[in-house]
Formats: sequence, C-alpha cells, structure tokens
Amino acid sequence: MMRFDRRFCFVLAASLGWGLLVAAAFHRLAGGGRAHAGAQKPVVVAVKELPMGATLDRASVKLRLLPESAFPAGGFTRIEDVLDRPVISRIQPDEPVVEARIAAKGSGMGLAPMIPPGMRAISVRVNDVVGVAGFVLPGMRVDVLVTGHPPNANDTVTRTVLQNIAVLSAGQTIQTDGKSQSMVVPVVTLLVNPMEAEALTLANNEGHIQLVLRNSTDAQKADTAGRQLRDLYGLAKAAEPAAPQPAPAQQAAERRPMRPKPAPVETAIVPKPEPDEMIIFRGSQKKVEVFAK
Repeated sequence: MMRFDRRFCFVLAASLGWGLLVAAAFHRLAGGGRAHAGAQKPVVVAVKELPMGATLDRASVKLRLLPESAFPAGGFTRIEDVLDRPVISRIQPDEPVVEARIAAKGSGMGLAPMIPPGMRAISVRVNDVVGVAGFVLPGMRVDVLVTGHPPNANDTVTRTVLQNIAVLSAGQTIQTDGKSQSMVVPVVTLLVNPMEAEALTLANNEGHIQLVLRNSTDAQKADTAGRQLRDLYGLAKAAEPAAPQPAPAQQAAERRPMRPKPAPVETAIVPKPEPDEMIIFRGSQKKVEVFAK
C-alpha cells in the first residue's frame, strides 16, 4: 500500500510540474504578443478635409497613435514637420499626412506647388461652349486644336497641336467638387512643358483654339493630318498652275533627233614651191632672173 502511494505521488507531482511548464510557456507567448501589439507610434493626421492648395497649420492637423506595423510610408511623427507646407493632393479627415500629399515648405501657395519641376502652367481662354458645358474640370485630360490660315495658304485649316494635356484649374477652381456641376469657365490652366507652352501661345495668338476632352487613361497620341475647309464641303483640291508650253517650232525641234556633229578634218599645210632662179654675170654686174613654174 505504501509502495502504491509513493508511485501515485510521483506521477501526480510529474503531471503538476509538466502542467506548470506548459502554462508558463503559454503565458510567456501571450504576454509577448500583447507587448508587441501594444507598441504604438504617433502619426500626424488631418483634423478636417484638406483641399489642394491649402496650407497646413496647427488647427488642421493633430497627432494620433497607431501600431508600429500600421505606420504609413512617408508619414510624420511631429506636427512641426508639416506646418506651412501646401497640400498638392486632397487629404480626407483622420487620414495620415504623408510626404507624397504635400509640397516642400516655401514652394508657394495655390497652384504653384502642383507644378512639377521642369513643367509650366499656362492659362488659355476658352469659348462659351466649353465654359458653360462644364466638362473641362481640374484633373481631366484634353487635346488642343487650332484653326487658322497657314502661311501661303488660301484655305482654313484645323490641326491638333497638343495631345493628352492635364488640366490644372478651371477658372478659379483648382479641384473638382465631386458634383461635376456646370459653371462658366472663361479661362483654363493647362500643365505643359516649355516647348508645348510656346506652341500653345502661338496657336492662341494666330488662330482660334478649341479644347477636346479625352479619357484620362488613354495616353495614345493620334497621328492626324488636319482638315481643310474644302474637305468639309467635298470640294476638289485647287489645281496648281500649269507650266508654260513651248511653241510648236520649238516642240518640233525638240522631237527631231540630234545628229552627231562631224569631227573636224585637219588640213595639211603644203609649202609653196620656190621659183627657179638664174644668175647672170656681165663683167662686174650681177643679175638674177626668176622663172615662174
């Protein structure tokens, strides 16, 4: 009986010891997971909706704690790092403020921070059809057509001078309101490079420009030859002036086969024969008589 009790106590003690080891292991793992999940990091978020062109101040941002694993790329941990920096992409309330959504400090206000380095913003006046229709809104892509009279041409021509150009602003608006309502837009600002800015300025001064809306995902450029006014009415192209025709005598002379010129004949020079002479002496006098042949 004593032997049985000792065996029972040994098994019971071993079971309790093993159970304590397993419980300690689980407790340690659970405690480490809670400690890892509890590691948080402050991040700067927007207090309210921040539109493009707005400048960040202390009233528009705040700090919020986030798990380190959820910290956004390009985020900020201090409010001082984002103050006085313009917004170049709309930020929603409670959305983290990241480097890609704001411009550098001192880059300006309004439209200027949204112009990438090497690009230019140029404003053009549009007609009432474009403005009242309200289809040209910031963020859209357009083509620019010009209509005018080319040099040394008598017909009106329309050509596509620029394609896939981004719209920065429409009138005084630099962002859409989400409702896409029609509004009078007399001026549209486009994002172009320096060469495109020169072409657009020349087209605006020398002709009449028209904006054509295109799909923002369509980056393919069409190769167009332009249209002339006579093409719309189905008129034939004006005949070019004919070259002057030569006179009939000249035509006959041109059709007559050319005969080769005879080679020049060299004439041999024959020396003139010398006459016969006879010398006669009479005393001290000498006389020469010549006899012709």
